[in-house]
This record gives sequence, C-alpha cells and structure tokens, in this order.
Amino acid sequence: MKILDIEDNFLALENDNSNFDNSKVAIVSAPYEHTVSYGGGTKYGPEAIIKASQFVEFYDEEFDRELCFEQGICTIEPLDFGGKANKDALDMIYNQVKELLAKDKFVITLGGEHTISSAPIKAHHEKYPNMSILQFDAHSDFRDTYEGSKYSHASIMARVAEFFPNDKITQVGIRAQCIEEANFIKENKVNTFYANAIRRGVHGQDWQQSVVDTLSDEVYITFDVDYFDPSIMPATGTPEPDGFLYHETLDLLRKIKAAGKRVIGFDVVELAPMEGLSHPDILTASLIYKMLNIAY
Repeated sequence: MKILDIEDNFLALENDNSNFDNSKVAIVSAPYEHTVSYGGGTKYGPEAIIKASQFVEFYDEEFDRELCFEQGICTIEPLDFGGKANKDALDMIYNQVKELLAKDKFVITLGGEHTISSAPIKAHHEKYPNMSILQFDAHSDFRDTYEGSKYSHASIMARVAEFFPNDKITQVGIRAQCIEEANFIKENKVNTFYANAIRRGVHGQDWQQSVVDTLSDEVYITFDVDYFDPSIMPATGTPEPDGFLYHETLDLLRKIKAAGKRVIGFDVVELAPMEGLSHPDILTASLIYKMLNIAY
C-alpha cells in the first residue's frame, strides 16, 4: 500500500513521523458515496479532513505533548473503489483495515457515507471480540432497508447488528428515526441516549458518565458528524436540529479515558464539505486529533 507524503498526509508530517514502519497510527481514507438521500458530497470528506488537518497544531496543551511525533501517523493512499459498490466496496475497506490491524496499527477510517463503517467495525470486532461500540449520530440507522438498499447509510447499524451483540451498542445524540427503529432498539436492548432525553435530564446531570457506564473495557467509536448541531456542523448530508457542541462531546470522551476504558479504533463519516466554508472541515480534523490524544 502506498503511504502519502507531507503534501497529502494527515497533519502534513515529515517522512520520519509518517512512514509506515515508524507509525503506530494509520489513516484509511474511504471516499465512498453511493446511497446519500438528501445532501451529497461525502466522497470529498476524507480529502477535506486531511487538507484541514494540515492547519491543526501538533501540540495538545491538555496532554502537554505532540502525539504525532511520539506515535507517528501514516496516511494510506485513498481507496479507489473503481465503480464497486455495496458488499464489494465494503470488502475493500475491511481487507485494508484488517491488514493494518494485523500489523498492530491503531486504525482511523475516514468516510465517505456512514455505510463504510460496518467494514472497520467488523475487522476490529474480529481482533477485539469483547469490544463495545459507541455511536455518535443524529440518526439511529437501524432501518433494515432504505430506498430499496440494505447497504444504505440509514441501515449501517442494522447491518452491524447482524454480527455484533446488540446490547453492546451504545448510541448518543439520536433525534431522528422511524418507529420501526425505535421498536428495534427497545426489543434488542440497544443503549440509546436520545438527544431529548439528555436535554430533559432523564439520564441525570452527568449524562456523559451514564453513557460511559454502558461501555465495555474496549471501545470502538463510529462518529457521524451530523451528531453535532448544524450551527457548528452544517456540512453534512442530513443535518438535524438540537444537536451537540464540541466541548460536551470532549467531556464524554474524557470520561471514557478516566474510567480506564480503552479506545481501540474509530471512524469519522458524513462530512460533506461546503465551498467557501472551512470551519466544519477544521472542526472534524481537530476532533480526530483530539480523539487520538484521548485514546493514547
């Protein structure tokens, strides 16, 4: 696999800190877009994230370190799906992530539409059978099919639920779904933290800790950026009102670390860059680097 150099890699790192052998972290770009249902452009998400990351500072004052130099981050050449879709495209992502995990890399997968996430989740689950999933999202994504496709971005968690223990899935920020999804969540004991319940105090003042308490010791995160409020994240295909802000999200991630749980990998999806509007891209790139700092 080809490794990108300073002009095209995450954080614009020199070769000593971004070559494959010296890097403990690997970035996989999956610019896949096949089933978007409202706004498009997610296939441009990975490239926009990497470009924006080149303006993110190396130093994190919270942890007093430059993690990118301590661990090394290599950026893999973006996957070329060549017209492949659905299972064929997901198999490409799965094979690359599985190969990287076999070489003991910490893998971050960038989408693309949310459909891509089942592939890295499957690969991680095979290596970490006791892991739980933490899904940041405005939508529960448990539709069995949407617009005639079982591989829709609206069906990603339904596909995951076919091979993953449903009671080890935790969702946070959900505020848009159909009644069939709501029933599935109840019947299969999915840990779903609805936005309205969080806002009304149903989970107590420390709702972030309530989320953490549902997780196992090893946590995989799938992060759909439409989880955020449209005021800070307008650049996504299906924005929903009453979303979440950056600081309260980091508070949740910090509590995962404080609880002694280990983040084993993550994906970030559904950024649809908007021409002339850079802040969603830099927010997403900053989030990824902060998540990586917290994970380590």
